[in-house]
Amino acid sequence: MKTTDPVTNIKGVGDKTSLLLKKLGITTVNDLIKYYPRGYEKYETPIPISDLKDGIYAFHGQMTKRPVTKRVRNLTITSVYVTDWTGTIRLSFFNMPYLANSMKMETEYVFHGIIHESGKTSVYCEHPKVFQPEEYMDRVRHLNPVYSLTKGIHNTTISKAVRKILSDQIEFCDILPEQTRNQYHLISLKDALYQIHMPEDESTLLAARRRLAFEEFFLFLIAIYRLKEHKNPIINKYQMFETAESNRFIEMLPYKLTDAQKKVWSEIKAELTGTTTMNRMIQGDVGSGKTIVAILAMLLAATNGYQSAMMAPTEVLAAQHFATINEMIHKYQLPLHPVLLTGALSAKEKNLAKKAIASNAVNVVFGTHALIQENVSYHNLALVITDEQHRFGVRQRESFAGKGKDTHVLVMSATPIPRSLAMILYGDMNLSVMNELPSNRLPIKNCVVNTDYRKKAYEFMKEEIIKGRQVYVICPMVEEGDMEHLENVMDYRDKLKAYFPETIRIEALHGKMRPAEKNKIMDYFSRGEIDILVSTTVIEVGINVPNATVMMVENAERFGLAQLHQLRGRVGRGAHQSYCIFVSGSTSKNNMERLSVLNKSNDGFQIAEEDLKLRGPGDLFGIRQSGMMDFSIADIYQDSKILEEASEEVKRILEEDPEFQLPKHHNLKMYVLEEDFQQVDFRTI
Repeated sequence: MKTTDPVTNIKGVGDKTSLLLKKLGITTVNDLIKYYPRGYEKYETPIPISDLKDGIYAFHGQMTKRPVTKRVRNLTITSVYVTDWTGTIRLSFFNMPYLANSMKMETEYVFHGIIHESGKTSVYCEHPKVFQPEEYMDRVRHLNPVYSLTKGIHNTTISKAVRKILSDQIEFCDILPEQTRNQYHLISLKDALYQIHMPEDESTLLAARRRLAFEEFFLFLIAIYRLKEHKNPIINKYQMFETAESNRFIEMLPYKLTDAQKKVWSEIKAELTGTTTMNRMIQGDVGSGKTIVAILAMLLAATNGYQSAMMAPTEVLAAQHFATINEMIHKYQLPLHPVLLTGALSAKEKNLAKKAIASNAVNVVFGTHALIQENVSYHNLALVITDEQHRFGVRQRESFAGKGKDTHVLVMSATPIPRSLAMILYGDMNLSVMNELPSNRLPIKNCVVNTDYRKKAYEFMKEEIIKGRQVYVICPMVEEGDMEHLENVMDYRDKLKAYFPETIRIEALHGKMRPAEKNKIMDYFSRGEIDILVSTTVIEVGINVPNATVMMVENAERFGLAQLHQLRGRVGRGAHQSYCIFVSGSTSKNNMERLSVLNKSNDGFQIAEEDLKLRGPGDLFGIRQSGMMDFSIADIYQDSKILEEASEEVKRILEEDPEFQLPKHHNLKMYVLEEDFQQVDFRTI
């Protein structure tokens, strides 16, 4: 078997499974072997029921009487009492009435899930996973990989296919030179791939992650540094002249720009009116006012007769930008003529938008990846802006920048990356930092709590809803899966519907929904027609609902601090006091200390620096900055030391052998010469 073979060459993978794998972006053997687990389950030895307390545990038990099932609104709750030689515990299962028929009386099972204390003497468990004893004990012996899935495919299907690949004697081309591997104590690629999918223990898993993360950073930085060395300043083909409109707009705003906004606008203006093309990134904390600065840049381009375009990662965010600009045009009589172009538009609406763009009837364009389709032509595009750019694939960003000839590029991100890392990752771009919030923003009040606090939180949410406010609840999973002790959106929505009165409107939102369905839910929420929105991190980027004043994040320990800070940025956007409740499913001292950083500060850059100090290479079980920088396994926070090492090694190799002519760099040269590697334009990363 070769890595380039289709997945159907793997024994046990038929046409039906291959179609499901294709939905996950897996078509070849190489795709599957590089489809790394998103986490690992570690199963502990079962303990007696009498020893159970708050936390995640396994325990033996037998069902001694028939389950009882009742309905609460649209939720079916099945209660089961199981007993061992030390005591009895109540188990609750949601929307699983078939369980009553599948479990046999007086038959021993192993249960695994989150234990909650009720009073001083009793405990209960919600939605545990049920195992045959021998099945469970097999899991105790290993770290068990958990993969991201799509409907119709199971974790075991991917795991078995990966095992089959690794059991065959496939040769993997190791790109890292032997000298590099020796100097940084990196295991071979083959060993790393084996141990990332089937780790013997935590130490072998750490070694595998370290190797794969190093390679990912290494290849990324080779492209960045080679680009820097061969890049000369580009002559400004769209040199602009300062006009009165931008100053007039600033004077009419009902608030004063912060010093940080003024500084960044001054830097952008100098480049747009200068002799070389702008290639700038704005790093601005959540709520720091990046959008106003972008509008000022678009206004300057428009009053010089040029077009601008802004690409957002979601249709919801693109539509919000479009609505914002229309409101400002009406309010301040700005000479802007905008159009929205997204996949959600009808064929007729798309054609009208494309004609307007090509004919110069519009001078500002907002949209998603639809902006870079081949049949979209611009009349005189001078400025391209990408918002939350780490959410785009590198090819999408390349295509966008290529829509105009040597256009000015402005990249905006609310991802708080410490400056030391930003200088490595964005070394070829001019960097602007906006670390100051507008004075009219009320600081968010935060608290970090354990699961016992839930009912108090629910009552507080109810009080805010009675006042006319709205609430976000964030869960790490969409629906129940292999990591059963994590809260999931669909079950949580049902639990909230059972708890709150019917007058409180509760809906769910997640990334597996179709775009039209997501847009509809967000539209209802933004119009105040939903009181509680239960969501995954899909709401992390750019959703603007000023009336939302409460956010509760479940399993907060599963997220990186910087991502939690970005999630928190969805509240605190209006005139009312806002609150963020971080609920930890783990009571470990380290987890609580890490989360307490969010209690102490609302400054994203300070939090990012703390994240670097507190996160270690041993944080293997799910803590990751979701979607950050398009890396498949590396994490710029968790692996910051590896990033620095990879940067040093790339510089050393390029100084020694810039064209990879030495025999020891043969594999690296072959990889760099590949078409896929050459096509990536890293200028817009």
